[in-house]
This record gives sequence, structure tokens and C-alpha cells, in this order.
Amino acid sequence: MKNKLLSIALMVVAAITIIAAPIVNDSSGDDFTTAPQTSTTTTTTTTTVEAATTTTASQPSVTASGTSEQESVTTTLSETEPTTTTTTTVTTTKKPETTTTTKATTTTKVTTTKKPQTTTAKVTTTTKATTTKKPQTTTTKVTTKKPTTTTTTAKKPIENNAPDGTPVKEHGQLSVKGANIVDQNGNKFQLIGISTHGVGWFPDSVSKSAFKVFRDDWGANAIRLAMYIEESWGGSEQLYLAQPQKNYDLVTKGIDACLDLGMYVIVDWHILNPGDPNTHTKESKEFFAKIAKKYADEPNIIYEICNEPNGNVNWASVKKYAEEVIKEIRKYDSDAIIICGTPTWSQDIDKAEQNRLSDKNTVYALHFYANTHTDWLRNRVQSCYNKGLPILVSEFGTCDASGNTGYNPSQTKTWLSFLDKLNIGYFNWSFCNKGETAAILKPGVPHGDFKAGTSQLTESGKLIRELYRKRAGIA
Repeated sequence: MKNKLLSIALMVVAAITIIAAPIVNDSSGDDFTTAPQTSTTTTTTTTTVEAATTTTASQPSVTASGTSEQESVTTTLSETEPTTTTTTTVTTTKKPETTTTTKATTTTKVTTTKKPQTTTAKVTTTTKATTTKKPQTTTTKVTTKKPTTTTTTAKKPIENNAPDGTPVKEHGQLSVKGANIVDQNGNKFQLIGISTHGVGWFPDSVSKSAFKVFRDDWGANAIRLAMYIEESWGGSEQLYLAQPQKNYDLVTKGIDACLDLGMYVIVDWHILNPGDPNTHTKESKEFFAKIAKKYADEPNIIYEICNEPNGNVNWASVKKYAEEVIKEIRKYDSDAIIICGTPTWSQDIDKAEQNRLSDKNTVYALHFYANTHTDWLRNRVQSCYNKGLPILVSEFGTCDASGNTGYNPSQTKTWLSFLDKLNIGYFNWSFCNKGETAAILKPGVPHGDFKAGTSQLTESGKLIRELYRKRAGIA
């Protein structure tokens, strides 16, 4: 019996030795590596008669901190034998284990046989995976906009091909500065000229030889080419809307004559009836576009886009028209001065002064007839000039506003003296033989045969020649 009990005890010791392997129990959630583990098993067998034998085995347990804790295995044997005490110490050294499992719960069922030892383990593992997110790489697409390059095509410098000693040769391209017209050197310049009558009605007035007389014998530096559009009282079949090519050709003939003579030239879109320039905006834009394309590089050209707005038309309406036409001209000619008429037959310059055009190289037309427009209109001119409004008298007469009767040399002299002091230019109406007070030539005198001197001149013509020559210093 004693040997039997001893045999059982040894079997128990062997089983406990197998169980002594460390069991991993990690509840920390962190990864770690255990140090070498030492397992100590102590078996105490006590045998007495009619007494219980208790065998206690200690099994180390690995905690999250890598230390060993004791687990107890107790075996109770019921047998009555003399008391025998056997103490067996078994030391097991386990190789280090590397645990990368975040959390594990292990249940082990052990089956032991004496030879050889077989351990069957049923392991249930619950794993809490800790995922370390890779650093995120943020790619920001930065679009760098290339600097905006504004390419301005500079207009080639205007070549001054005017003959030596002529007005254009000496003064070149004109421009507006404040209330004044200035020449290419920035000096104040006063346009002094003659206006034709309607070139459609008086085509022979477009005469290079006649223009030369005005330059050399009268001291004029400019010609105004008046091209009527249409007229309500008759004669429209000779005018621009009825014969656009004929009138265009007459205008370009006059321009070319002035280029050859070194004189400045105003191209006048001569509206009178109808008085609203918006009536023919389309035709006006087409006409001025053709002229501007052809003569953009010439310093002689000045554009007058509406002669005398009148009737039921206000400045806002005229301005609307002007902005459109000026924009068209500026597509081709960025340098030339532009003249804009004002309401009430180009007398309401004060309305324009309060609401000016956007183009800064534009002057505002004032028209007067000496026997009709006196101090009250001069006062208006003075007021607008003082406010910096650039003004040009693109048409004036020595008589009534009708152009006939009322010849008034005194008021004419007063007007021209007043304008000279302000450096405001003026153009006398008109070079024709019509048989009216304002005409320069006597009736029947051919325009093409116009000569220096006074023999062919009306009283009005003689007065203007005298005043122009005096101003120009011609003896």
C-alpha cells in the first residue's frame, strides 16, 4: 500500500511539473516581451494512518508586468498509512517568449500520461488589435498663377510728313490738356479755321488751291469739312445718306488736300435735321470707322461727331450717342481730338460740363452767331472754361443764327477777342457762294477759282480775312 501511494505521489509530481509552464495573461492592451521565467514546484506528501494527504503545487502565472504569481493545485488522497513526508522541488526555466498579442485569454485542458508526456491544449484567444495608423501624407496641389502680363501694342509714333513751315509741321499732334488744346510740345495751341458749307451741295468747295489761300493769305491753320447727313427741307438727294460714297470721297479728297498743305482738318458729321444724333448712330459709326482706319497715323485729323443736336434732345441722349461713336473711333485712332456737339444747336455746354464724356481727349462744341448770341452766351463760356471744360467754336457767323441778315461786325470782333484771351479756337461759317450774309464768296464766284485778296469777298468775308490776318501777324 505504501508503494502504491508513493507511486501515485510521483505521478502527481510529474503532472504538476508539466503544468508549471507559464500562462500568458495580458490585460494591459500593450505589446511587450517577457524575461526568462523560473518555475518552482514544491510537493509535500504527508501520509498518516486514517489521515488525508494534501499535495500543493505552485504554478507561476505571467502578468502584464512580467512577474510570476502562484497558482495552487491540491490533491487529496484518502488512505491510512504511517506518516511519511516527501518534499520534491522542481525548477523549470522557460525560454523568453515574445508576446505581441494585445489581449489573450487562455483556457488549457491537460491530459497527462506517465510516458511520454503529451499535452493537448485547447486555446481560445480573444485578440484586441491595436492599429497604429500610418501618418497621413497630405498632398496639397498648389497652383501658382503665372503673373498676368498685359501686352499693350504701342501705336507706332505718328510720322509728321507735313511740308516744312506749315502749321502741322511746327505743332504736330494736338491733344487736350485741362481746358486747353496743346501741341506736340505741350504748348497752348489755338485752331483758327474756315468751314465749308455742305460738301454734297458744293463739291467744288473741296479745293486744295482754295485751302492754300486760306492758309497763306488769311493765316488760317485748319479747314472744317461739313458733310450734311440729310435735310428735311430738301436737297437730301445730294447728301450722305442718299449718296454715301460720293460724300465719303469728297471728304477724303479734302483730307488729302489738308495733309499736303500741312493744315489741320475737321471731319464734320453735320447733323441739323434730324436734330437727334441717335437717329443715325449706325451710319455714323461706320463712317468714322472708315475714316479712322484710313487716317489713324496722321496728326492732322480731328473728328466732329455731331454738329448741332437740337429739338427734343437733351445732353444725356447726346452723351449716349457720343460714347458709342467715340468708342468706335478709338479702336483705330487713339490720339486724335474728338469734338462733341451739345444740345440747342451746340450752346448748352454747361449741361455737358456737369456730366462729361469719359474720353479725355474730347472737346465740347460751342456755336454762336454774332447778332443772336451775345453776352449771355459769352458768360456761359467763361464759367465753363473756369471749371476746366475744353471748348472749341467749330462754327460761328457774323450775322443772325439763320445765316442770313443781321450782319454784326462789332459783336463779331468782341467774340473773337474774347476767345483769343481764353485760347479757344474758332471756325468761320462758311466758304460758299450761296448768296447769304454768312457766305464768304460773292454769288457766282467759282470756289475753285478762289484767289487771295478781297475782290471776290462779301462784307462778311472781308471782315473775317481782316481779323484773321491781324491775329496771324500778316501785313
